[in-house]
Amino acid sequence: MNHNVLKQVVLEQIEVIQSAKIIERDYYFEKSINYILVGLRRAGKSTLLYKIARELVEEGCGWSQIIYINFEDDRLLGFTREDFNDIVETAYELTEAKEIYYFFDEIQIIEGWEHFARRMADQKKHVYITGSNAKMLSSEMEKVLGGRYLSKMIMPFSFSESLDYKNIEHDERALLTTSKAAKIRRGCQEYITGGGFPEAQLLTNKREYIKGVYEKVLLGDIIERENVNNKMALRLMIKKIAETVMHEISFNTLAGNVKATGTKTSTDSMIDYVSYGENAYLLFRNRNYVSKFAEKESTPRFYFYDNGLLSLFLVDKPSTLLENAVAVHLKRKFGEEVYYFKSTQTGIDIDFYLPEEGCAIQVAYSLETAEDREIKSLISFAEKTSGVQRLFLVTNEEERTITKDGLTIEVIPVYKFLLEPLL
Repeated sequence: MNHNVLKQVVLEQIEVIQSAKIIERDYYFEKSINYILVGLRRAGKSTLLYKIARELVEEGCGWSQIIYINFEDDRLLGFTREDFNDIVETAYELTEAKEIYYFFDEIQIIEGWEHFARRMADQKKHVYITGSNAKMLSSEMEKVLGGRYLSKMIMPFSFSESLDYKNIEHDERALLTTSKAAKIRRGCQEYITGGGFPEAQLLTNKREYIKGVYEKVLLGDIIERENVNNKMALRLMIKKIAETVMHEISFNTLAGNVKATGTKTSTDSMIDYVSYGENAYLLFRNRNYVSKFAEKESTPRFYFYDNGLLSLFLVDKPSTLLENAVAVHLKRKFGEEVYYFKSTQTGIDIDFYLPEEGCAIQVAYSLETAEDREIKSLISFAEKTSGVQRLFLVTNEEERTITKDGLTIEVIPVYKFLLEPLL
């Protein structure tokens, strides 16, 4: 690889890092550990690397010690595994310092990257890596990397981070102040419909930006990377999943829904396409706690990692967006320890169950017509399930406490649920 090109890439990236707007996020990084950051495109992984680089400089590191390579730079087209060592050689040409900090953005584009990453770690280099594919955390990659990197999944802004970015106060005092609470509620509605992509927060036309991100994920991270031939079936599947958020759906049903449009596909294709969507951090699944293993995997409820992406497919479905926002919030906080609970024997249907926390959560846009049903489900669930300590009913605006049969249900508006450390 031409060293002058690599130098140009590094030096120009330094200017980008120096001028970038950085916002504090809920992620912590040890300075002496190498990291792999993975997650949805445009979720803010690169900006987190910028923050780490700037902190290193503030602590005395020189800018010449920062070697940042974005492998999506068009000047690196044709870069291969054999070219990796040129980056190290170029780094030594740029600085005489003993300590050099390497930042590799979207490195998964280069086949065989994991072997280079392991060699760098074995040589005690300081390395930070980002990627937009869950395969970077697969068992096969882990065998190669051998535990030499810590991994973190980076998601788009939380509601709290969105408010921070917009300079909207949201502490306890602000929540009790009429004018400030109104700004928080308005910000919440914008967040629920527009999602948490950092660069979209202040845009007037968020939809066009989000649509561009979706096409990049679909065309670049799924269709091109996974060599999908039946593009129409994939697009229709994602649309059908969006229309069934809040409800479980089997892969057989998905295939049937796509076939009903006149598009050829199969159940096996649906299984593959869903895994591609999960690998690209477009979708995640919520499993039924009481189902057998096979049913857990074959009949999940799907959600989108960002509400803005989901809103591309929906027209006037505020209840769906509300539940997806709650699902994303719980995914961020509890990872794989979130389930839904649906029993055909008892008729109980709980939107979200956190067994480790002893918590059940129902979501209802309004209690005007759903109060009796939602309360009955929570009470019945608590009475028949051991260890349940807290019951929540998340709404769009309503807030109160309901006591029935010796149990307490906390009715809480979504803007507070997304902000307060309830658990």
